Order: sequence, then structure tokens, then C-alpha cells
Amino acid sequence: MTTLTTTPNTTTPTAQDRILTGDRPTGPLHLGHYFGTLQNRVRLQNEGVDLFLVIPDYQVLTDRDVAERLTENVEDVVLDYLGAGVDPTRATIFTHSAIPALNQLLLPFLSLISVAELSRNPTVKDEIAHSRQAAVSGLMYTYPAHQAADILFCKANLVPVGKDQVPHLELTRTIARRFNERYGPVFPEPRTLLSEAPLLLGTDGTKMSKSRANSIALKASSDETARLVRAAKTDPIRTISYDPETRPEVSNLVLLAALCQGRDPHEVASEIGDGGSAALKATVTEAVNTHFAPLRARRAEYAQDMDYVRKLIGEGNERANAIAEVTLDEVREAMGTFRMAA
Repeated sequence: MTTLTTTPNTTTPTAQDRILTGDRPTGPLHLGHYFGTLQNRVRLQNEGVDLFLVIPDYQVLTDRDVAERLTENVEDVVLDYLGAGVDPTRATIFTHSAIPALNQLLLPFLSLISVAELSRNPTVKDEIAHSRQAAVSGLMYTYPAHQAADILFCKANLVPVGKDQVPHLELTRTIARRFNERYGPVFPEPRTLLSEAPLLLGTDGTKMSKSRANSIALKASSDETARLVRAAKTDPIRTISYDPETRPEVSNLVLLAALCQGRDPHEVASEIGDGGSAALKATVTEAVNTHFAPLRARRAEYAQDMDYVRKLIGEGNERANAIAEVTLDEVREAMGTFRMAA
């Protein structure tokens, strides 16, 4: 039910493409992450695409005064990746803070864009609006340049994003183009890989978000899933139908069940019929627990050996570091700056 398209005009991703994507470590990933991005990442990995997954731990500081439980949150995200089917022998999982050469790209990149371009970026505006900070730090405005460094250090040419993140990628393309024009060809201009994944609402009927405590974590137990689904918002109409415009909360639950069962949501709604919200929630609970049982089992198995998980992160960091050092050397040569002797 989830498709990917590219813009500007491109072909379907192939083994020659390198994709960079990732998730901020602000807590465990939820069902929205899975249906929105994770399952497609695994599919692309299995099709042979060179997949890089960044966990941008430094970027947590852009909208938080303190990065609490950062190591634990990083490991939580990696466990979610592994549970979902990401294969660390075919995908590179790494943390932003462990790649010094990547972060050295920030300064030349910031020199290529104006303060006005940073401040009018709609994604930055949205982040500022939802910031937890008493005052917005300067780091918030550099967020698009940080993201450009994440993408360009490994010369990713495809980046999966939702429509709300397209402005970020446009600024990355601008930075790559301006660097190449000023100093010589080093970076590709990455293309947008738009996800047409259905939008899942949270259990309260608003946007699903870790910070709003309205999501079902991938690692949730069967009992916890049942409790969260029971508490989900519906409406007083007994007959269940799939009509996202007029019945968003009910339709969201119907969609969730349909995604888990691989069925059309209208078919699911028709099957429940006059069973009301109780029958709907029972269907959703069973569908979610059945669909995610293998993922949760794999995740729990990996969680039994955290030394191995940390080793995987270290190996991903080593590969990303090696690539970043090569790219930084190319940048230094293009800019005519000092290069360390071998």
C-alpha cells in the first residue's frame, strides 16, 4: 500500500543508487515510522540499494535544552531497525556524533547559504514552533546545513522524505550545486524520493508523535498495544466506515488494521459493519499484534545481546568514518585548504 516516487524526474531506485535516511533518537520508533518509512527501507535494502541509516544524535540538541538518555535512545532506534529487518551487513547504521569528518563539512556548507535562506526554511519554522527550549539556539538555524552534511558526506543521490521535508532537501541540493560551482565538482545533487505512505494519526486523533505520547511503539507488548488501542479516540456512530474526511479517528483505526492485514480499508470497515468501536478496536489489536509479533520477537532477541548491537554500531561508524574522511579530503583539495600528511 506504500509507494515511492522520485522528483525531479528519475528512475526507480537501483543497486547503483545510494540512499541516506534516518531517525532522530528521541525515543522508540512507532507504528507510523514503520508504515511511513521502515518497511520501505527494508524493501530497498533487499533490492540491493546501498542504504545508509544515520542516527543524528547531535541534532537532538536543536530543539532540546538537554539530550536526555541519548545513548539508550540511540540503542532503542538500532533495535527497532534490526527488528524491522534492517541487515547491518547490507546497510550502514551510524551515529552523527561519531563521524568527525562529517561534522567538519558544516562550516564550508554554512558559508554557501544565507541567514535568510536558513530562517525562512519552513521545516525550521515548524521546528521552532514546536521547540521545547525557553529560547531558540543558533543550532536550530543550522539544522538544514547539518542535514546537508549527513546526506552529502557519503554522496547519497536519493533521499526518502515526506512532503514536509522537501524544503530541507532543496537546500541540500542548493549547497551541493553552489559548492560545485565555486570549487569544482565534488557532490551529487541528491534527488527526492517521495513516500506516498498513508498518514497514521495518533491515538488521540492528532499527528502521531513520540513527544505527544499518542503513539504505539514498535516494541510495545501485546497487552500494552491492547490498552493503547482501547484508549484510542473514535466517534459515537456505531456503523464502521472508512471515510477519512468526515470520520478521521475511526478511519485511522480502520487503516491501521488494513495496513497490518494487507487489505483494503473499505473491506475491513465493511467486515466490521455494525460492530461498533469495540469490534473495531478488537480487530485493530489483533491485527497489530499479529503483524508485529515477528518484529518484536527479533527485537527482543537482539536486546538480549547489547554488546553485539553496540559492535554493529561501531562497525557502521567505522565504515561511515572512512567514507567521510575521503570526502573531506576531496573538499580540502577542491577548496585549496591544508591537508594532513598521510
